[in-house]
Amino acid sequence: MLKSISSFLRSKTFGDFSRDSLLKMDPEIAHQASIAALKMGLVPSQQRVDSKLLATNICGLELKNPIGMAAGFDKNAQVPVALSKIGFGFCEIGTVTPHSQQGNEKPRLFRLPEKQAIINRMGFNNHGHDEVFKRLSEINSEAIIGVNIGANKDSGDFVKDYVLGVKKFAPISDYLTINISSPNTKGLRDLQGFEALKKLLFECLAERARAKIRVPIFLKIAPDLDEKEMDAIAKVIVDSDIDGLIISNTTIGRETVLGLEHSEELGGLSGKPLFNL
Repeated sequence: MLKSISSFLRSKTFGDFSRDSLLKMDPEIAHQASIAALKMGLVPSQQRVDSKLLATNICGLELKNPIGMAAGFDKNAQVPVALSKIGFGFCEIGTVTPHSQQGNEKPRLFRLPEKQAIINRMGFNNHGHDEVFKRLSEINSEAIIGVNIGANKDSGDFVKDYVLGVKKFAPISDYLTINISSPNTKGLRDLQGFEALKKLLFECLAERARAKIRVPIFLKIAPDLDEKEMDAIAKVIVDSDIDGLIISNTTIGRETVLGLEHSEELGGLSGKPLFNL
């Protein structure tokens, strides 16, 4: 009986059933249900070992494959090991802010199935540094786990919040991501400007230098930058000791989804329409 149940859980029939069921739920409830299923071990583990051809080394990180779970799914470090077990080469948790916050009012997550897209305005909803740090400290696994750090929306000093993130998580994360590209925290994207970014990176990298271990730091940028803005960012990072870029966050553009239900909702658009950008 147990063998039959195990076979069903690994079957295409179960996968189709799960997907169809999730798509009938409210998007945010479906997200929560997915996290719950991973926590309970209801999602089948990877059945085959990855080919050695998929092994990837970036900035000293040894990945079993180059496909990872981006930040935004496991915001609070609840299932990073489970994500590794089902096949992801790494998991980036967060975005995490110094203090817990509820994020924006619901509804704040919308499907655009015609374009295989999503619009979200979650607003960095998360449990905060201390709770996430506690969870990560209790993990005993070889899974590659990065931490995406951000600023509280009511912060009087965004840069200070990022420095606090580096200080908190540099000792226990495999890499850090400085996320200044979310469109859902007012004023956050202003940090992509030349002088603001220069100050931010200088202070964050200075904090990293004080840590016992040199953790790789990546900068996550928006897809809505014009050429002049991209040149300014390039100039700053070339003169810094940052390890790389993550491209990209969601777009505020709507040209590819005009006229569709939910296309006028505020927030960041992700999914297939983002690829060309």
